[in-house]
Amino acid sequence: MSVLTVPGATAASPPVFSPEGIAAHARRIREPVHVVSGPDGRELGLATGPLPGGPVLGTLPPLYPEWLGGRTFCEAHGVRFPYVAGEMANGIATTRMVAATARAEMLGFFGAGGLAYAEVERAVHTLAHELGSRPNWGVNLIHSPAEPALEFRVAELLLRCGVPRISASAFMELTPAVVLCAAHGLRRGADGDVVRRTRLFAKVSRPEVAERFLSHAPPALLEHLVARGKLTRAEAELAALVPVAEDITVEADSGGHTDNRPLSVLLPRITALRDALCRRFGYRRPVRLGAAGGLGTPDAVAGAFALGASYVVVGSVNQTAVEAGLSDEAKAMLCEADVADVAMAPSADMFELGVKVQVLSRGTMFAQRAGRLFAAYRAHGSLEEIPSALRASIERDVLRAPFEETWLRTRAFWEQRDPTEIARAEADPKHLMALVFRGYLGQSSRWAISGEGARRADYQIWCGPAMGAFNRWVAGTFLADPAHRSVVQIALNLLEGAAVLTRAHQLRTYGVPLPTEAFAYTPCELA
Repeated sequence: MSVLTVPGATAASPPVFSPEGIAAHARRIREPVHVVSGPDGRELGLATGPLPGGPVLGTLPPLYPEWLGGRTFCEAHGVRFPYVAGEMANGIATTRMVAATARAEMLGFFGAGGLAYAEVERAVHTLAHELGSRPNWGVNLIHSPAEPALEFRVAELLLRCGVPRISASAFMELTPAVVLCAAHGLRRGADGDVVRRTRLFAKVSRPEVAERFLSHAPPALLEHLVARGKLTRAEAELAALVPVAEDITVEADSGGHTDNRPLSVLLPRITALRDALCRRFGYRRPVRLGAAGGLGTPDAVAGAFALGASYVVVGSVNQTAVEAGLSDEAKAMLCEADVADVAMAPSADMFELGVKVQVLSRGTMFAQRAGRLFAAYRAHGSLEEIPSALRASIERDVLRAPFEETWLRTRAFWEQRDPTEIARAEADPKHLMALVFRGYLGQSSRWAISGEGARRADYQIWCGPAMGAFNRWVAGTFLADPAHRSVVQIALNLLEGAAVLTRAHQLRTYGVPLPTEAFAYTPCELA
């Protein structure tokens, strides 16, 4: 390593060589830090401020949390921080949460998944009124294979109301709804580039799904939308020149829908795919990759940025924030979770496909009970075929009502939501069984939201190992008190901690003997 000697320079602070001094200087991320050698030429230490006198081996410029991700992300979305508060379904990511993150110069998505159309409509109007022309907020569009008409109606609602950002999640194939969101409002700018009115984020956990969003929209879907009068011919032609989404959120081991993939494997794989497709199609603008899933500590956030993420999406840990739409009982359960207190369970919205979600297992029997329902569904063709002993057990321990009574309640729900499901169920006994069992899965999440005390053992709370890691990190600090867990304080502390850890890792590559405490960040109140 070359040595830069600056004789006679005035030092703002004397070089430090003790473990305590090195750790303290390493945390001063907003100042330049100089790696210096001691009198014997072998001992390394640190100095901050102007260049010190004596041998300087290297200098690191100031580091700010705002600079951790890709600069183009912040520019494209009008934010200060490369941070997204993710869309926790059933309105757990509330309008209040989205507004708080937007005002803090971050990006937030409302959790529209699982909600009825009218509920989504109310939330969209609330956000549009509160946030006006701000570009840094959005709403989730979740893939609904069992309710394609609802999926399309929600997409049209978001476009009609001018929602500036849409996060598409749980998609396995491109659908008319998601292509409509990507192509609607496309136009040529003054420089000839294609300008998007609405920015689409695509949350993916498989390379083959990522490839669909990184490619042009399928011509057949574009023609279908043009024929229906949903897109103009000009919009369809421009959609054939750009990727479906320019922000791809790579989702690893998350709460809720997940493939349990490790981020360290998945993000580099999709990065290579992104680069290959951008070269093939000759895109003029960069396609940004974000990281989601398993991000509950500064270490994880710093690791995501080190892997090349332009932005991070934090979800499950925000369920304990004061703005989250989850009951105090459910939040208290989450606050007790450790990294192993999770399990996989059948998904309500994709029950018949066998899709699973990751949920909290500590303090709730939901995962086991939902698994029993799915096993019964797979093994039998109708409710009538279920053996009497198993039927009695399900009715007593899970549904807490006879099948007939449960079906009547389920039927009343679908009369309001989508009457075609009733006709289909009455013609197909297996589908009727699926609707009855899905009723339990759907209600279990709402019991956790409302705090239904009698059904506490049935709470479905989406959660991954990151929740336990978060709890360990904040233990004994001001964030241990849920009353202090605002979505913005959680975000600022994760980002600040990630910047501190990034600086520590940078210094370690210079050979500086950093003590272990230099790789730890304690949460504190930040403004």
